[in-house]
Amino acid sequence: MSETANTQLVKDAYAAFQRGDVDRILALVDDHVEWEAVKGTEGVVPTAGIRRGRGGVAEFFSQLGASTDFQRFEPREFIAQGDEVVAIGGYELTAKATSRRVAADWVMVFTIRKGRIIRFREWTDSAQLVRAYAPVAVG
Repeated sequence: MSETANTQLVKDAYAAFQRGDVDRILALVDDHVEWEAVKGTEGVVPTAGIRRGRGGVAEFFSQLGASTDFQRFEPREFIAQGDEVVAIGGYELTAKATSRRVAADWVMVFTIRKGRIIRFREWTDSAQLVRAYAPVAVG
């Protein structure tokens, strides 16, 4: 696919997320997708770590919905080269278990092959997420 088509696929995934349409997102991922949420938050943030396959991505979104309230989720820029699409944006969210808020910028990288997302990786302020989701307040 072209860089333009790959970028549109990522934009479609974000639009589906903002509508709460997880089934549409699952239709855009490959059967063997590798989905990696924010590194450095494992053991604290429920959505952290690597998941594989559509079932793993479905689990990610289920955990996200159960643990997080978004006040703002905003992809702002898209950069495409070859099979990669980088999205840059920001969000404000509340960790449901602690009622602590996070406001951070993020970078998400999608790898697209044959019209499907085969890999997803996310980077953001992991320290801020750990402080928000930790059961006991962290420094």
